[in-house]
Amino acid sequence: MKRKLTGVALLCIGAATFFSSCESSSRKKGKGEGVSPVTGWFYNDSRFGGYDVADYPGQQTPVGMVLVQGGRFTMGANDDEMATLDANNVRRTVSVSSFYMDETEITNKDYREYIYWLQRAYGNDLPEIVNAAKPDQTVWRSPLGYNEPYVKNYFGHAAFNNYPVVGVNWYQASDFCKWRTDRVNEFLLIQQGALAPNWNQTGEDVFTTESYQNSQYQGTLGHNLKKDLDKNGAGTRAYTMSDGVFMPDYRLPTEAEWEYAALGIVGNNPAPETKRRRGEEVFTDRNTLPWGPRNTARYDIHNMYQGEIMGNFMRGKGDVMGVAGALNDNADITAPVRSYQPNAWGLYNMAGNVNEWVMDTYRPSSHEDVDEFRPFRGNQFTKKAVQEDGTDEERDSTGHIPYLPVTAADLAATGKYKIRTANLNNYKDGDTSYASGIANYGAYKYGENTLVNDSAKVYKGGSWADRAYWLSPGTRRFVQGNVSTNTIGFRCVVDRLGSPSGNNEPAGNSFGAQKKHKR
Repeated sequence: MKRKLTGVALLCIGAATFFSSCESSSRKKGKGEGVSPVTGWFYNDSRFGGYDVADYPGQQTPVGMVLVQGGRFTMGANDDEMATLDANNVRRTVSVSSFYMDETEITNKDYREYIYWLQRAYGNDLPEIVNAAKPDQTVWRSPLGYNEPYVKNYFGHAAFNNYPVVGVNWYQASDFCKWRTDRVNEFLLIQQGALAPNWNQTGEDVFTTESYQNSQYQGTLGHNLKKDLDKNGAGTRAYTMSDGVFMPDYRLPTEAEWEYAALGIVGNNPAPETKRRRGEEVFTDRNTLPWGPRNTARYDIHNMYQGEIMGNFMRGKGDVMGVAGALNDNADITAPVRSYQPNAWGLYNMAGNVNEWVMDTYRPSSHEDVDEFRPFRGNQFTKKAVQEDGTDEERDSTGHIPYLPVTAADLAATGKYKIRTANLNNYKDGDTSYASGIANYGAYKYGENTLVNDSAKVYKGGSWADRAYWLSPGTRRFVQGNVSTNTIGFRCVVDRLGSPSGNNEPAGNSFGAQKKHKR
């Protein structure tokens, strides 16, 4: 006896046919991104809502950078270092995520490009921005030394193009990183065909990544605009982070990242991972210097380079380069940034040449109660300023979307019991408060009993004017963030997103025929 199919049965059969066709279509494409695994709706199809999912090949290495694959390491002072009274970097085991780091310190040529752009964009209407960004060239002056040639020529003369920029304070270095983020992302959009070069952008009409994503920067459109798959949309739209075009923010490295990168302990792994085998989770030795477990400042392999100095530092009182005819490091002050031998990551001058700013606020007790993953002191949480309708505030006179400090009410709403204030420079820093109006000398009282405050920033690495002790990545010093010297420079990092591996393999381990599904 034949039965008529009810409407519900027909609907079920239709749905089964639909989902089956979805799976078939997905298999025909050879991808796992054609169909939603939670709804069955097609991705990237205007007929089915237009939900856009990028076919993302993985993060590419930023220009001028190398991948530093993250992992566990022992952070802090080394047994081979001299005993010090402050003991402000006690050893502890921490892990850092993978990140990209500049092969070299930022050069005079690089920083002049920054000043050139600022002059073009803000020089007429906001010259104070340009002036505030310029390095302090008077850092070369000394009361009883004649260094005027460096004052006049070090930053601007072509002879020093590839030498590390100095005279840049912590705040200026941080601003350079933000500027670099926007210039890189602008160029990526130009390469994508979404924008054409705009040499006339000035004032508030300059490209910033956020103003573009918020449709507050139009610029000069290119020939290959991003198609808007939403049928109710405008036909084209701005690229967003989910499209996989933009680079994450450039920034200064944290102290943990910098120290991990400087140690280069990947070179101490006797059997690192290759395409043919998995790596062994073991290190043979702990480095005192970035050049490897030999822990000597001289090249010790028996060949033509044997005995040469591995970095640019001061050997002893008054000896910055050796004797004529046999200059031991061949540099009186700084040296070109690609001088000397790179460490196992391919990073140059992680010891000597110039010290380098890191992102952390200094506290002598930073090793206590430290986060074991991505440790950092200096969090100051912010949020975008929004208008009454919930949209982002209009860009300011420099073209940037304004930010505001996160409020106590915002933090209370999240329920995060550990975070009670947006400024966490002082979080568990060993400071004690005033009691009953009586001065407590366990407190950090800047200018009275300490030089430590929230503007005290860490720098590391040793310089051309330092003794070998400071070349060890485990040593640390601090100075006020608004201070610049002729011995401190910087380099930038970019977070590695997704898999920690540099070959864009999926994260996690797979076993035999186990199949990885993209979602």
